[in-house]
Amino acid sequence: MTQTKVKEVEDFPPQDIHILKDIRAPPQHPEPFYQNYQSDVPIALDIGTSTWRIGLTNSPEPNNVFPAVVSRYRDRRAMATLTIIGNDVFGDPALKSTMKTPYDGPLITNWDYIEYMLDYSFEHLITGPSDNGRVNNPIIMTEPLTCPFNQRKYMYELLYEAYQVPKTVFGIDSLFSYYANSSGHSDGIVIGGGHESTCVIPVLQGRGIMSQAKRIDWGGDQSQQFLSKLLSLKYPYFPTKLNSHHTTNLFKDYCYISENYQEELKHILDMDVLENVDVVVQAPVEINVNPEKKKSEEELAKQAQKRKEQGKRLQEQAQQKRLEKLAQKKEEWEYYSKFKEETADLPKEELEARLINDGFDDLEDFNKYMTSLERSVKKAEQGGDDEEEHVDVTSAWPLVDIPDDQLSEEQIKEKRKQKLHKANYEARERTKELKRQEEEARIQFEKEQQEWRERDLEDWCTTKRIQLAETISKYKERQKLRESFKDRKSAAAQQRMKNIAELANDETGSTSAVSRKRRRNANTTIDNDPNDTFGANDDDWSIYRDITNTSIEEELSNLSTQITAIEEELLKHDPNFFHEDTFAAATTFDWKNSVLHKFIHGPRPNITIAMQAEGPDPDEIANHPEIIRKNHQIHLNVERIRVPEILFQPNIAGLDQAGISELSSDLVNRRLDGVFRPGGQSYSVVQDVFVTGGLALLPNFTNRLTNDFRSFLPVGTPLKVRMAKDPLSDAWHGMQKWAGSEDCEKGYVTKAEYEEYGPEYIKEHGLGNVCLR
Repeated sequence: MTQTKVKEVEDFPPQDIHILKDIRAPPQHPEPFYQNYQSDVPIALDIGTSTWRIGLTNSPEPNNVFPAVVSRYRDRRAMATLTIIGNDVFGDPALKSTMKTPYDGPLITNWDYIEYMLDYSFEHLITGPSDNGRVNNPIIMTEPLTCPFNQRKYMYELLYEAYQVPKTVFGIDSLFSYYANSSGHSDGIVIGGGHESTCVIPVLQGRGIMSQAKRIDWGGDQSQQFLSKLLSLKYPYFPTKLNSHHTTNLFKDYCYISENYQEELKHILDMDVLENVDVVVQAPVEINVNPEKKKSEEELAKQAQKRKEQGKRLQEQAQQKRLEKLAQKKEEWEYYSKFKEETADLPKEELEARLINDGFDDLEDFNKYMTSLERSVKKAEQGGDDEEEHVDVTSAWPLVDIPDDQLSEEQIKEKRKQKLHKANYEARERTKELKRQEEEARIQFEKEQQEWRERDLEDWCTTKRIQLAETISKYKERQKLRESFKDRKSAAAQQRMKNIAELANDETGSTSAVSRKRRRNANTTIDNDPNDTFGANDDDWSIYRDITNTSIEEELSNLSTQITAIEEELLKHDPNFFHEDTFAAATTFDWKNSVLHKFIHGPRPNITIAMQAEGPDPDEIANHPEIIRKNHQIHLNVERIRVPEILFQPNIAGLDQAGISELSSDLVNRRLDGVFRPGGQSYSVVQDVFVTGGLALLPNFTNRLTNDFRSFLPVGTPLKVRMAKDPLSDAWHGMQKWAGSEDCEKGYVTKAEYEEYGPEYIKEHGLGNVCLR
């Protein structure tokens, strides 16, 4: 393991390890209360699906910025349910597990939560005496592009009936952001990348052309979900469960937009490119492995000597036990020998009675015991040799050649035993002779090979190399045949299915010659079933070898053994044959040429494979600290550009929509006047392509847009692509700036107008939705 790690460090510099981030701590806690409250000053509410930004427009910055999450907590002592909003949710780990959002996609689905969040917002903004929950300030609020009627209806009801606001106006966040970064009467194309969607809106004379606005149903939330799915497929057995906060932070911190996606994708897994692109993210892991202190050579020598002495003592104990058993057997032998001499003249019945008293079954059992005891004593006296004692063939089995009619009943039984002993003896002798002949043949073959090598080493090496090549060729052919069984359309698989079908058709009256023959021989079956004729012919059983691939596995095993034996001879005697020339080395896994390895493990060798090659215990590999740490690492490489590329190619994620560049091309060439000279709409809007929203923070966004716009604009057309000063907060800044304008005053819908015209009534202005009839 140490050698492997040293080699990795020498060949490759260490990679930077980034820590997997969970929920990021809020910037300030608790939320501040506004100290410069004035009545009748508009309140700007940028209620995004990810983050809320609220504040009075007499302040240059929003007073409160908090995530759009709610958590409910039941206090059992006080018998009350508490509702926790925004950053306050992250103050208690128990609250984080129950937090929810009032949104489902870009739309509000839980209006109770929205009311709690508005209460929370107004409490932090409005100071002074309470007016029964009434809000005396005008409201400027954001809403999504093409906001549905029921969404605006419920919001009107909440603001006018619950909070009694005097007047309110709605606008689109990306247009507010553009207003904050322009003069208010500019022409341009606004590209807003939000949490739930991305929009492309043309702006002429400071007013958004809503009839030509387009929306892509892809934003930051869908991006993190897609990244989560990619990582689940890439690491299906990853030990740490990735939540939405993990993947959101991975997307924000490490993903970037490729300036030329197709070209970069071709080379991103090249070693030199991957070295710079691959990002290693370490998930938290606790390693409870106590490393054992390395023992010195002296301590190891003492342990070896101790084990040697223990083994010697065990051997002495075993020898002592054998001697004790031998002494006991000798005593028994002497005792029963005297007993046999003393009882030689006794009648058979009396003798058997005495033997039964001594624990024997009968006289035959006693004779068997004496024979076994005699053999054991003689073998021990001869030094415990396992070699069989010499048998005199002429006198060992005297009854074998005598006819049964000349023998008594007892002698016939003894003759059967002697036949059995003789057959065993002859079988052992034949086995010994075969072994002897094989050994002589092996010695003779080695002698011939040695003489051949001494006579002409080059010819011997050439012949062996040819033999090795032929064996390897056979091995590959059989391996290819085995793989063909996996393809149901291959010839081998079709033949196997044909054989199975023939077996099945035998019961249904197949007309093949083999089936007719089996039916004719139906009386030869074991169970005499005329419908079951399989097995009557010996050739029937070979069908199993055709159906299964057992024979192929056996051939592969034999061929592999032959290849190894030939290579060992060549390694030993051929000076030009090395380990690199062996079949195993030729088929060894090279991680640098494996796209899958570089995709999963990055531009570094897999330490698990390196340790397995060294041959330690599998449990040692599984519990090794470095292996555990590596198993908790994520390598981001292709995902870094694949996920953001969906903004330009939504079909990557299965979205049947056009990307940003395609929508922009259609907009300037077909939707607008298509005139790219001074005075034309298309000419003026491409001179101010404005990018805002959270996705605008992705690196290379403006560069990619510049390249794509250049590809479809006429040569020489002036183009300018810029990003908002603060893509996240400029929507609120635009609301704060717009609050003092004349358009804002004209855009308000008063409470009296709401009560007279209903919730479907809106006043159109340049920064909001319009009523399309």
